Amino acid sequence: MSSGDILSLLMFGSFILLIFSGFPVAWVLGGLAVIFTAIGIVLRVDFHLPIAMDWDYSLLVVDRIWNVMNNWVLVALPMFIFMGLMLDRSGVAQRLMTNFVRLFGGVRGGMAVTVALIGILLAASTGIIGASVVLLALLGLPQMLDKGYKPELAAGTVCAVGTLGILIPPSIMLVLMADRLAMPVGDLFLGALFPGLLLGSLFILYILAIAYFDPDAAPVPAGHEKVTVRLILEVFLSIIAPAGLILAVLGSIFFGVATPTEAAGVGAFGATLLAWWNSQLNLDVFRSVLQETTKTTAYIFAIFLGATAYSLVLRGLGGDQLIEGMLKSMPFGPTGIVISILVFTFLLGFFLDWIEITLIVLPLISPVVVDLGFDLVWFTVLFAVCLQTSFLTPPVGFAIFYLKGVAPAGMPVSTIYRGVVPFIVMQLIGLVVIFLWQDIVTWLPAQAY
Repeated sequence: MSSGDILSLLMFGSFILLIFSGFPVAWVLGGLAVIFTAIGIVLRVDFHLPIAMDWDYSLLVVDRIWNVMNNWVLVALPMFIFMGLMLDRSGVAQRLMTNFVRLFGGVRGGMAVTVALIGILLAASTGIIGASVVLLALLGLPQMLDKGYKPELAAGTVCAVGTLGILIPPSIMLVLMADRLAMPVGDLFLGALFPGLLLGSLFILYILAIAYFDPDAAPVPAGHEKVTVRLILEVFLSIIAPAGLILAVLGSIFFGVATPTEAAGVGAFGATLLAWWNSQLNLDVFRSVLQETTKTTAYIFAIFLGATAYSLVLRGLGGDQLIEGMLKSMPFGPTGIVISILVFTFLLGFFLDWIEITLIVLPLISPVVVDLGFDLVWFTVLFAVCLQTSFLTPPVGFAIFYLKGVAPAGMPVSTIYRGVVPFIVMQLIGLVVIFLWQDIVTWLPAQAY
C-alpha cells in the first residue's frame, strides 16, 4: 500500500470520526481538505514521497468552487426549496386531508391510506422531508390516534411516507446527484418517478394488509360519511391545484419545454399563487418562507463547497484509484460488486446524512459502476432509494426526530422506531424489485429521448 493510499484511508476515517464530534459538517470537510493538503505537500516536498499533491494541484479548488457557484442547474435548489416551504403554508394539504378522510372513512385503514396519498402528492410537490413529515404528523397523527389506530402504525406511516419527497421528483437530492455526476437532471427525474410511486404503493399495500389481518390496528371509525358523487367531485376539485402544479413543473421538464431551473421558477411562482388563492399568503408568511429557504440553501451549499475541496484532495491522494481497486478486486463479479456498494451505502445511512454520502461517496463509486457496464441512471436511482432509508434508520434517522418533535407527549421514540421497521422492510423490497427489473427506471427516460 502506497503512502497516498494510507493518507486516503486516514482522511476518510477522520471524516467518519469527526462527524460525531458535533462540528458542522461543512467545517469538517473543508478543514480536513486543508490539513491533508498540507500533509501531502510536506511529505512530497520534504520527504520526497510519491504523492500527487503540490501547490498547483491545491489551487484547483478555486476553479472547482467557482464552477459550483456558476452552475445554473444548482439555481433550481433554492427555488424548489421555496416551492416546498410555500406549499407547506398554502393550506392545500389541509384541504386534501379533510376531503380524503371523508372519501376513505369507510375503508379499514382508510385514514392511514389518506396520509399516504397526501404524502405522495406532497412528495411530488415539495421535496422537503422535514416539512412533509411535520405537516403529515400535525394533520394525520392526532386523527389516527383518536380513531384508535395503533401508535406504531400511525407513526410509521407518517415517517415513511414523509421520506418519499427525497426520491419522487422534483427532488433536491436528484438535483445534487445530477450535478455531481455531470448528467442531465431530467434523466434522473424520469428514472425516479416509477420507483417513487412503487414505494408509495408498497406502503399503501402494507397498511391495507395490516388493517385486514389486525383489525384493531386500524379500526373503521363510527359514523363515517357515505360516498356520493358530490363527495368525489369535491375530492377531485381539491386535487386539481396541486396536481396542476406538479404537471406544470415535471411536465415542462419531461417534455423539454423548460430546463429544471426554469421549471423550479414556475413551481415557486405557482406555490405562491396557491398560497394567495387559499388566503394564506401575507407578509409574515412570505418573510418566513424566504428566511427558511435561505437557511436551508446556505446549509446545503456550505456542505457542497466543503465536499468539493474534500473530494479534490482525496482524489489527489489517490483515493479514487484506491476505492476502484478495492471494489474491482472483490470476488463477487459485477452484480455482486453493485450489491456490496448498495449494502455499504445502506449501512452508511445509519450514521451519515444523505448530503455527505451523495457528495463524497457517490462520485467515487460511480466510475466503477460505469466501467462494470451498468446504466448510470439506473444505479443512481438505486443509490437514491438506499439513501431514502437513511431517514428512517437509527440512530441518525432524521424523519424519526422530525416526528418526535411534534408527536403527542405520550408517544416515546421507541414506539416510532418500532413503527418504521416494517416500512424499512418495504423499502428494501422495493430496492430489490428495482434491482431485478431495471426497466422500472430506464423505460421512461428511453421513451422521452
